[in-house]
Amino acid sequence: MPHLAVPGAELAYESAGHASAPALVLLHSGIATMRMWEPQMPALTAGHLVVRLDARGFGATRHDGAPFSDRDDVRSVLDHLGIERATIIGAGRGGTTALDLALESPDRVAGVVAVGSGPSGFPELPLSDEEHRRIDELDAAFAASDWRRLARLETALWVAGSNRLEDDLDPEFVALVHEIAAANVAHAEEAVSPEPLEPPAYGRLGDIRVPALVLVGEYDLGPTRAHYEHVLEALPDATGFSFEDAAHLPNLERPAEFELVLLDWLGEHGL
Repeated sequence: MPHLAVPGAELAYESAGHASAPALVLLHSGIATMRMWEPQMPALTAGHLVVRLDARGFGATRHDGAPFSDRDDVRSVLDHLGIERATIIGAGRGGTTALDLALESPDRVAGVVAVGSGPSGFPELPLSDEEHRRIDELDAAFAASDWRRLARLETALWVAGSNRLEDDLDPEFVALVHEIAAANVAHAEEAVSPEPLEPPAYGRLGDIRVPALVLVGEYDLGPTRAHYEHVLEALPDATGFSFEDAAHLPNLERPAEFELVLLDWLGEHGL
């Protein structure tokens, strides 16, 4: 796997597809690595140049803990590969970065796809009693520095989402997400200091003038579903879709449907 040296880090990234085709950048969620996009790679690379990378604190990327900007890291990879403009596709934290990047560098972004994501600066929202209980479990594991248990609990929460249990889900899907998330345990004690976008994206989404696709799973956590509604309403040129029987990672839980929705939207907008 190639690494790109940037100030304070060596960014793990991969690129595949046709160099002259429209570019896509895939940004992973906070419980995953770039591997979460594996099911979509064959279909996306058939007609696109596809780039994916591990953020600092995740996967195979190495860093020294210095302050950094997620947007700078994405731009650095684009510059290294000679890509002037790309559609940024992000899940969870990756979708937040995609929205931030579209505001900070509109000349580099042709379109935005946000999967279970909210804009930076979004006010904190209340959780359900069950969501509170499970977050308390995460906090206890963090306080005990039990990083493996923390990763298992956090992954289980986002995999199942609201009103479901892991035992109710496809065991192969559950095992895959836990396997992907386990790669991040090695980074648990690292200091990660991303510099926020100032001012944040919340309240500024109307300035994003490129096409946007906003996606969510019907069983994602309550605040994430509220993020979906807000982003869909606030973006000037947005298409929304909610995946039935899915939570925070619809591309892994409903890969065929996710692929169809994404490719149809990309084709409709010439991206």
